[in-house]
Amino acid sequence: MASAVERTDDLVREYLIYRGFTSTLKHLDSEIKADKEKGFRVDKIIDQLQQLIQSFDLTGLKEYWAYLDRRLFSRLEDVYRPTVNKLRTSLYRFYLIHTVQVLQNTPAHEFFLKQVLELQAQPEWRDWFALPFIPAPEQNPSFSPYFSRQWADTFLVSLHNFLSVLFQSSPQPVLLSFDSEVQRIKTVQEENEELRQMLFALQGEWRQKKDEEMVHHKLAPYVQHMDRLGDTELDLVSSQRNVNMTTPSRNFFSTFLPQTRRAPGKLAPGPQSSPWKDPAVTQVHQYQYFRIIVVFVFSVFIFILQFLFCFVFSSEKKTDSDPDAQTEALPDQTDSTNQTRVCEVGGASVEQPFIKLSQEEYAEHHSSIMHCKVDCSGRRVASLDVDGVVKVWAFNPVMQTKATIMSKSPLLSLEWAAKPDRLLLLGSGVGTVKLYDTEAKKSLYEMSIDDVHPRILSLACSPSGTSFVCAAAAQAAHSGVATEGDARVSAPVSGQLLLWDTKTVKQQLQFALEPGPVAINCTGFNHNGNLLVTGAADGMIRLFDMQRYESALSWKAHDGEVYSVEFSYDENTVFSIGEDGKFVQWNIHRCGVKQSEYSLSQDAVGPFVLSGYSGYKQVQVPRGRLFAFDSEGQHVLTCSSSGGVIYRLNKADAGLESVLSLGGHKAPVVTVDWCSAMDCGTCLTASMDGKIKLSTLLAQKP
Repeated sequence: MASAVERTDDLVREYLIYRGFTSTLKHLDSEIKADKEKGFRVDKIIDQLQQLIQSFDLTGLKEYWAYLDRRLFSRLEDVYRPTVNKLRTSLYRFYLIHTVQVLQNTPAHEFFLKQVLELQAQPEWRDWFALPFIPAPEQNPSFSPYFSRQWADTFLVSLHNFLSVLFQSSPQPVLLSFDSEVQRIKTVQEENEELRQMLFALQGEWRQKKDEEMVHHKLAPYVQHMDRLGDTELDLVSSQRNVNMTTPSRNFFSTFLPQTRRAPGKLAPGPQSSPWKDPAVTQVHQYQYFRIIVVFVFSVFIFILQFLFCFVFSSEKKTDSDPDAQTEALPDQTDSTNQTRVCEVGGASVEQPFIKLSQEEYAEHHSSIMHCKVDCSGRRVASLDVDGVVKVWAFNPVMQTKATIMSKSPLLSLEWAAKPDRLLLLGSGVGTVKLYDTEAKKSLYEMSIDDVHPRILSLACSPSGTSFVCAAAAQAAHSGVATEGDARVSAPVSGQLLLWDTKTVKQQLQFALEPGPVAINCTGFNHNGNLLVTGAADGMIRLFDMQRYESALSWKAHDGEVYSVEFSYDENTVFSIGEDGKFVQWNIHRCGVKQSEYSLSQDAVGPFVLSGYSGYKQVQVPRGRLFAFDSEGQHVLTCSSSGGVIYRLNKADAGLESVLSLGGHKAPVVTVDWCSAMDCGTCLTASMDGKIKLSTLLAQKP
């Protein structure tokens, strides 16, 4: 406990120095110097008692023991009170013995004069009142044991042990349990590593067993063990034929039937020992030969029936008009195809970088999802649908809705605040931003942005938590959800980019957008909030210096709108997805030079289309996050028609390599998010049918 207290004191000192609380630090140091408990160090307490005894300070000794009694011993149960009294008696006797040995009897007289009222009623002190009047007390049989070195050492050791046990058994503050928590976390990590190794071992055994089963079930069950008929019967048959006729017959059956190897030295029977001369043997082997022919013909007939059945079933499935039934088979098919491709590339076995441990579904929304984001702590999720309903929910240990927000005005964007992480920013379509407390379940403040630009398309909170960026746009002819006949507006709409202070809840400044005011679709900060990247409706990416509050770089990135933009893991590049269907990596140190370019399907870029009955189609323009990186920036999660797809980021010439398809959706996925913690990660995929899939992944270390 003493080491934990000392370490905690050092941490508090370091924190006070960091915060500049010098006066508090001085008071802390002075309090520590005057600490009578000596930082719960038993050896220091014993030294203090011995120092008071050696200086013959009876008043200081009594006060110090009274402090220990009031601060420590009074908290003990009554059963330990006799032990405390015995230790006090021995301490006073230790003081008397020391005074007699050094200064003869004068201090002993003073001791009894001061303590007579307290000690005269105690029977164990009755004989000790004669101590000052005995000429040689060290030779007296009643007092001689107390003058020995053995008694003094025994008393000091007993007092030391009593105080040590008392400190260890006393309740400690949570802050002092740092060492035990570190040890517990280390133990848990070691157990997790052992379980992970066991999981990899079981996975390898499962793959090996699956490969064996695949080989084992290539033939029907009644054909698998045809080799048990043995080669002896076939040799008997072939012995009656010439050599030219034997080879084609054996090759014909070996194409369809597995054959056992002949034992070395096994020779075909010659003419002298041919068993065909026996009519009974001839009849038996002719029956075995006829059985082989019948089984072969029957297996071919079963194969033809299976082929016809699959052909008819696939034809009926293609003509089925139910879109849900068509989509339902896609995830499993994609997963199986992806598994085969990942596990075996170019004939070599390749270990998957992730294992999908589980997949859960959050189905509290009743319309298409627009945004779905995890907070900074990774404990809560906020999701927004096109009806303007916001759900705040947790998934650990169980999936549970924490709050439901229903706004009178339509909501278009949301963002978690960095500090504190329980606050949520909600951007509306009427020019307001609401600050909502998810724990208190109430709105704290509502900010009016601009009446001319009422649509709040994007919100981004600085990692420092002191400010947030708001992208507002003017009204447009189209909305986030439309029918197939609605056309996109070709000319970029007007917009503005604003910086707000979260403490004062006031607008700090308006960023200059060159060459003109344009709607900003997406925004994002780097890790320390010094840089801000934005993607606009005019296809431009703009990089802002947040220390000078000015534009540092801007370049033409896409033909059409920029839908989603993010910093890379090392923050030397930015990635973007645009209306042109391209996934591009840009170098920010070379004025937006294209470093890599990847092509994505329409399912990953949008606009997203959900087909319904009677030819109805619902079209949704991308508003949420279209891609997310893992904790190391080596893999990216994108949208697809049936679930999220994880790609490995390679060089531009190698392209994107699909490593895992999450699946599970019956409608197109419109936004994703990826929260990583240690070796496990949580992937969120939200679709147009209001369903959100939460997939838990385990990263496999190479």
